[in-house]
Amino acid sequence: MAHYEITGGNRLEGVVTISGAKNAALAIIPAAILAGESCLLENLPTIEDVHILEKILRKMGAEVDFTPDGTMRVDAHGIHDHSVTFDMVSSLRASYYLLGALLGRYGHAQVALPGGCAIGQRPIDQHIKGLRALGADIQIEGGIIHANAKRLTGAEIYLDVVSVGATINIMLAAVGAEGQTVIANAAKEPHVVDVANFLNMMGANVKGAGTDVIRIQGGRKLRGCTYAIIPDQIEAGTFMIAAAATGGDVVINNVIPPHLEAISAKLMESGVRVTEGDDGREFFLRVTADVRPRAVNIKTLPYPGFPTDLQQPMMALLSAAEGSSFIVENIFEERFNHVPELQRMGAEIHVNGRTAFIQGRPKLSAASLYASDLRAGAALIVAALMAEGTSRVHNIHFIDRGYEFFEQKLRAIGANIKRVED
Repeated sequence: MAHYEITGGNRLEGVVTISGAKNAALAIIPAAILAGESCLLENLPTIEDVHILEKILRKMGAEVDFTPDGTMRVDAHGIHDHSVTFDMVSSLRASYYLLGALLGRYGHAQVALPGGCAIGQRPIDQHIKGLRALGADIQIEGGIIHANAKRLTGAEIYLDVVSVGATINIMLAAVGAEGQTVIANAAKEPHVVDVANFLNMMGANVKGAGTDVIRIQGGRKLRGCTYAIIPDQIEAGTFMIAAAATGGDVVINNVIPPHLEAISAKLMESGVRVTEGDDGREFFLRVTADVRPRAVNIKTLPYPGFPTDLQQPMMALLSAAEGSSFIVENIFEERFNHVPELQRMGAEIHVNGRTAFIQGRPKLSAASLYASDLRAGAALIVAALMAEGTSRVHNIHFIDRGYEFFEQKLRAIGANIKRVED
């Protein structure tokens, strides 16, 4: 195990480049199974969750080569094992995408119920509902999902709640079904669009991704392809918040600005300057904070609303903002696990159900902190960057799951942070 030592008070300045999107990568890697041929995936983040998927695919019989530059070649033609055991997925929520991919290609799968961060209930009932509508027989026994289908057939599926995971999983299975599938009340997140674009690059016919109705014409033969993952909007948002929290001036390269409109709007509302640019090769955002940010109110919502994954880092910033704020968490009911850690730094936060009330304080104090999940870890790092003194952030294996070279990128823009092996 390791921890971070962070001495706060440094103004972040300089340029940082955003890596490939974690949430897109964790869906697109399993989707490569559908081709049965070699796919070359570019701009993948070198993070723990990607390495876990790499190991799972190899164990199933796929040939996988993952190079340090974030390029992965996946050749799925040798897959002979269609089961994914609990020990393989215990720390990986996105393992459920293997269910839709294996079902769509082979007609059967056995996948252990997924693990991941403890941030509340994330049921897979909408996944199962959609796959059953396509004709799959699904049973859950001993924590294992057994899925079988002699033949998948397109269907009209209405999701009772907007679910990114269910939307993608149904898409993966539907490309292997005969006829048209319609997913109504579909999720609109950028990584849903990225998965659809990847499927289409392989030869699928997926239309409407990014809207609340997606149509898939299934049954097409899919081929291998080369595809580059989109930039990570959550990593970009985290660096935007860190720049604002430290009174910084940071240029954030390799972003898609429309994906960041919700966080940009809230930062500008708080008095931070966010400007968009294009250097001819890629888009960038410049985040500049000259004065103490003002308090703002936030309600997390499915895209294009304010993302739940940035609620925790934003709370750290608001803990030192001028005035009173509240945050309503509408997505996950247990996403305030970081609050006691911020309180130990002097933050004045009161939680009532799904609402956190924050009274900004001029300064936070360093403390020994323990991350409870991935984005809570990011929040504690933002708080430590603002605080007086040296903080220690423990349980950083959570952070390794979702941020590529996090401490190196922070150091490059002026943070006093080092990784200490225990």
